[in-house]
Amino acid sequence: MTLPRHIVILGGTGFVGRSLCNRLSQPSAAPSPMLTVPTRRRAQGQAVQTLPRVSLIEGDVFEPAFLDHCLQGADAVVHLIAILHGSAAQFERVHAGLVEQLIQACDRQGVRRLVHVSALGVSAQAPSNYLKSKHRAEEALHRSGLDVTVLRPSVIFGAQDRFLNLFADMQEVLPCVPLAGANAQFQPVWVEDVAQAIVECLHRPSTMGKTYECAGPDVRTLGQLVRLAGEARGGARPVVPLPLAVGRLQAAVMEWAPGTPLMSRDNIDSMRVPNIATGTLPGLDALGIRASALDAIVPQYLGPHHGCQRFDPWRRRTP
Repeated sequence: MTLPRHIVILGGTGFVGRSLCNRLSQPSAAPSPMLTVPTRRRAQGQAVQTLPRVSLIEGDVFEPAFLDHCLQGADAVVHLIAILHGSAAQFERVHAGLVEQLIQACDRQGVRRLVHVSALGVSAQAPSNYLKSKHRAEEALHRSGLDVTVLRPSVIFGAQDRFLNLFADMQEVLPCVPLAGANAQFQPVWVEDVAQAIVECLHRPSTMGKTYECAGPDVRTLGQLVRLAGEARGGARPVVPLPLAVGRLQAAVMEWAPGTPLMSRDNIDSMRVPNIATGTLPGLDALGIRASALDAIVPQYLGPHHGCQRFDPWRRRTP
């Protein structure tokens, strides 16, 4: 099957969105679809606005009229918008609330096909607002009657991630890494594998109504991932695991720092749920994708010769 002719990508200027736009713009995606990418600020879309057949539209997707405008003439929507930090109300608004608005806009504009990127570990009983609000978004989509495919990735890594890069930067300037949740389990997945999974879902009508777990081949603890990042940069620092109470206190202090916090109490709550595939749902292999290993990819972009920006705990971080 061919790709939909006109795809709207919500969150297309973000980490996964940039990889997806680039992949859909390649000649191998022929016939290349027309891509509409909404953004709050046009400057954020510099990486995608020069790609062929990408139309960048500036506006607020939380405004129903703007969302309707973006979806006019669309054949499919990819929903990537999410936050990692915030209050319970903010998580509810961005995750569950925006999905409800998107469903209504799809109904108004006659758009049936939607690919939604969620997260591993979502449930109504999850310990964090992040995971509970993601679950409510999935539930709304399943009730919507739209032709929905849900992808649940583990933590996503890649050349421009704000995960392993951050820990590598920290180890360039800190003598050790005090770490809450050091034993939390992850199954990191490469951003390019996630982007390809979205493309495969758009290609295949057989994926409608299904949920896929997107996870890499390696299960690692957070402490092991921090050490991997340091080694790739050329000098791993000792990891100092913090007790839960101390970690939550540290996160509470970080939440008051300028900009996006490095770690929040909700992040720590999320890490109480293993961020690994359950094996009860189809995975990347069901989409014809062989997941890339951490050790094969990370040294390519975290090496000291890449000259990453030095860690500054007070630097403002934008989503």
